Amino acid sequence: MASQRLKRTMRGALTAGAVMAIVSLSPTPALADPPASGTTTQPAPKTASEAMKQYQALSKQAETVNEDLLKAKDDLKHKQTDLQRANSDLAKAKTMVKDAGTRENEFRDQVDQLAGASFEGARFNQLSALFTGTNAQDFLDRASALNILASGNAKVLEGLQSAVNEAQQGQTLAADAQRRAATAKTTAQNLVNQIQQKKTDLEKQANKVREAYNKLSGADRDSLNGNYDPTLFIAPPGTAGKAMQEALAQVGKPYVWGAAGPNSFDCSGLTMWAYGHAGISLPHSSRAQYQMGVPVSRDALQPGDLLFFGSSASSIHHVAMYIGDGKVVHAATSGQPVKISPVEGAGSDYFGAKRIVSS
Repeated sequence: MASQRLKRTMRGALTAGAVMAIVSLSPTPALADPPASGTTTQPAPKTASEAMKQYQALSKQAETVNEDLLKAKDDLKHKQTDLQRANSDLAKAKTMVKDAGTRENEFRDQVDQLAGASFEGARFNQLSALFTGTNAQDFLDRASALNILASGNAKVLEGLQSAVNEAQQGQTLAADAQRRAATAKTTAQNLVNQIQQKKTDLEKQANKVREAYNKLSGADRDSLNGNYDPTLFIAPPGTAGKAMQEALAQVGKPYVWGAAGPNSFDCSGLTMWAYGHAGISLPHSSRAQYQMGVPVSRDALQPGDLLFFGSSASSIHHVAMYIGDGKVVHAATSGQPVKISPVEGAGSDYFGAKRIVSS
């Protein structure tokens, strides 16, 4: 009777619980229709100067929207990585729980058998060994055998407890992985929705820029193309020099929002392409590129340094590469090819510079 009560008590106390039900999480979130947004009609410029100012203002706005889009895409990539990592951790935790549960059942069966044997043979103890032994040595041999049996029982119990603990740990890890995966999936879905909306916003803004460009005079359009010969700028040796050389090789190619080569570029696409060919990986976002490298003062600029434009780190909308002699190479905006211009020509809101590599 006592044996049955002990079995029930141990089984209830040491059982680790069933494996959690896991919701399947897809790494590719579904797309949603973006909400409609209004458009603003720009007044017709009265002079060529006004037309140029309108074009530049609209271009800057489009660059900002483009950067918002690129950042959302970069964030989405990170969240999808988080989702994949969480799902991988989830699968490992499920395997851990399953294996621990199997071990637990095996040890628990052994414990049940040992518990029954201990009660049924309770009289076979060291005292009975003393009375049934023929001599002292016989007693010692029997007692030693009983100690070995007790030690074996302890190891079985320890193994059972270890399996139970491992199963519980696996369940905790699985719950945490499931929570992280669910959070990453929700965030990724929201980012996809944002990207769809920003694409719509960018296309509307791009149309405004094209309209403004078409209102420019022929002379103004020509002035936007840049008049500097890239062969006059000699790249220094080293990684930064290789990046500069690659950027200069793209002069004359068209600007396309979101493009990163080989036939067209936006501003961060150009710098990403150039440094990529020099062996340095950069993100496709001027704001994200600003988080790399080390700060450089404007009076200490060297060829290959990246110059950023905006009112703050979170509002950066343009990046250019310094090539020496107060000049930069950059992909400016729609209607302008990749070109060389003075630093001031890349933007009136210079924010700061970063040195991506020391040589």
